[in-house]
Amino acid sequence: MTIAAKLSPCHAPVTRRQPLRPSSFSSSSTLQWKLIKQNLTLKSPNFRVSASSSMKIEATESSSRTSFLDRRESGFLHFVKYHGLGNDFILVDNRDSSEPKVTPEQAVKLCDRNFGIGADGVIFAMPGINGTDYSMRIFNSDGSEPEMCGNGVRCFARFIAELESLHGNHSFTLHTGAGLIVPEIQDDGKVKVDMGEPVLKASEVPTRLPANKDQSVVKSELDVDGVPWLVTCVSMGNPHCVTFGTKGGQNLQVDALKLAEIGPKFEIHAMFPARTNTEFVEIISPSHLKMRVWERGAGATLACGTGACAVVVAAVLAGHAERNCTVDLPGGPLEIEWRETDNHVYMTGPAEVVFYGSVTL
Repeated sequence: MTIAAKLSPCHAPVTRRQPLRPSSFSSSSTLQWKLIKQNLTLKSPNFRVSASSSMKIEATESSSRTSFLDRRESGFLHFVKYHGLGNDFILVDNRDSSEPKVTPEQAVKLCDRNFGIGADGVIFAMPGINGTDYSMRIFNSDGSEPEMCGNGVRCFARFIAELESLHGNHSFTLHTGAGLIVPEIQDDGKVKVDMGEPVLKASEVPTRLPANKDQSVVKSELDVDGVPWLVTCVSMGNPHCVTFGTKGGQNLQVDALKLAEIGPKFEIHAMFPARTNTEFVEIISPSHLKMRVWERGAGATLACGTGACAVVVAAVLAGHAERNCTVDLPGGPLEIEWRETDNHVYMTGPAEVVFYGSVTL
């Protein structure tokens, strides 16, 4: 069995609207292979990584990215893997069809970090709906389909820019399960995303917790295994439960959390009929927050863009923070602004290529 992947820096030139080409990355139908995870610096010059009975690392010409995008081979799923602060996704060019090229069951296999590519989800770039430029659908690593993903949107934007050979500052409209999203690729390579207005009405988040501030749930008590947590519920197109600690407790120290134990109990709690993403937040200052996240359908991840947005909204409502904050996630920081003039939340952060590949399903 041969495994190969091409790694190249994200600023190499590309050819406009050319279909994805497989690298020599191939696998058996059961996806019984592992990616090379160690001894590579992804931001270094181009490498071609091949693994069979022995590992070989060879420098390739700078045009490897272009040639990848120029070629197509039938029988393979061609993809590019991206990450936004360590929240990683398999991006698939699905612009020629309104049906995903991968089933939820296949997505589970592809996302497996031991026997698959390894990712938090599979994202499909699809034709636009209702006048939008593109549509975006996602399958989580457990096969479920969320409404939207903030880090995934930034990766999607960079993926489209590469496919369409877009350079410099550029924005476009995107249809998602959470409604219209407008990402903007900035000159520095970061992506700023207008995430729209937060939803605070309890029944629309949704949560069964009774509203205690207008129609919202703000610093409401939630019993989790006999422990009273104070939570604020926000939807950014997907449900979020944000907590800054327990009732009567001191400022939460998120690094001390046993996230794998407590996270699932929030996710499936009876007060959240659609399950929930949960953010545990440490207040460093009114403009600086630190969070860890347990994502619905994906578990503990290094970053969650919609979660960071929900955290700032919740922190403002609870009187902990200003409307413009840096939010530290395990994978790095995001800049979040809940703008008072239009009530929209804006998220700014990076999205980077990991590698290009092809796999048989």
